[in-house]
Amino acid sequence: MAELLRSLQDSRLVARFQRLCGLFPAAAEEGPRENGAGPSERGHLPAAEGKGGGGPPNGLRRAAAPQAYVQKYIVKNYFYYYLFRFSAALGQEVFYITFLPFTHWNIDPYLSRRLVIIWVLVMYIGQMAKDILKWPRPSSPPVVKLEKRVMAEFGMPSTHAMAATAISFTLLISTMDRYQYPFALGLALAVLFSTLVCLSRLYTGMHTVLDVLGGVLMTAILIALTYPAWTLIDCLDSASPLFPVCVLVVPFILCYNYPVSDYYSPTRADTTTILAAGAGVTIGFWLNHFFQLVSRPLESLPGLQDIPPLTTGMLVLGLTKFTVGILLILLVRQLVQNLSLQVLYSWFKVVTKNKEARRRLEIEVPYKFVTYTSVGICATTFVPMLHRFLGLL
Repeated sequence: MAELLRSLQDSRLVARFQRLCGLFPAAAEEGPRENGAGPSERGHLPAAEGKGGGGPPNGLRRAAAPQAYVQKYIVKNYFYYYLFRFSAALGQEVFYITFLPFTHWNIDPYLSRRLVIIWVLVMYIGQMAKDILKWPRPSSPPVVKLEKRVMAEFGMPSTHAMAATAISFTLLISTMDRYQYPFALGLALAVLFSTLVCLSRLYTGMHTVLDVLGGVLMTAILIALTYPAWTLIDCLDSASPLFPVCVLVVPFILCYNYPVSDYYSPTRADTTTILAAGAGVTIGFWLNHFFQLVSRPLESLPGLQDIPPLTTGMLVLGLTKFTVGILLILLVRQLVQNLSLQVLYSWFKVVTKNKEARRRLEIEVPYKFVTYTSVGICATTFVPMLHRFLGLL
């Protein structure tokens, strides 16, 4: 078993998949190069710390601080290149900050509530596991790295794989007894979505096969363990008046006591954003129910509902609601972020232009938590109220 795990963590397995899909290092480079680039270069990105040729280590590897160098790569199959770059985007923040609000405003708030809660739970556990295990990302060389932002994060598990699996299968499980559609089709779409995102993590060189399989397995276990409590999620909006206090305090404490890393990585900031957004959404549903601001999502429908056909009118209305909602969210995000940063800078006597100050624990966690809690409340409470005011409901 140990030998199998080591082979699944081998960077050369990732490199072979990349070569099979037509992604190669420029001039078959095997190490750092000085500003040199052949005429066939496709791009350049810094790569994470690697060891030699990426062979299997003695035991499972643990990571050190990443060290960057400029890496060139050649694309020989643009179908796979664009397919997997697009698939990678399906597991990134830009997808979730558009898909989840769109689901809430245009499809079914009942589904969005479940999706957000499960997504937050899965992502928190995945992010925590990364900074506890401290397993490295694939070595480069031989792997080609296509993404820059997550270089400083650890590898195990793949939170892209976890999020994609959680979203797709939570959506499948929550809709199969609510809407009428072929189950085989829904299952195929869920498998296709999660598979594309998982394979994209190998193609972009961000994870080993073990990272991806570990992420999928952890998500499957979490879904199985939490499924009996999913009906409790549907009752959170009718909880005690003290419920919002718990929803704010507990996630904030978890963020503030996030595992300390040897060097800065965006993992703590991302985790704070996720937990804060989840807290905001949960409080938003509670506010809607407690003050009767917005109609409560229907927990059960009279029989299986047919999925209505997509018409031009529905598409225009949906895009209009989405555009209005996103604009309001962006406005609230910018205002709250600027205000919270100004207050924190003043409180801790920090120079405003010092960008590194944002990374300090006592500044990063509070400003992100306040900002994205406000975004969550805005998305679930104030945006629907604006839709009603504008006659879009």
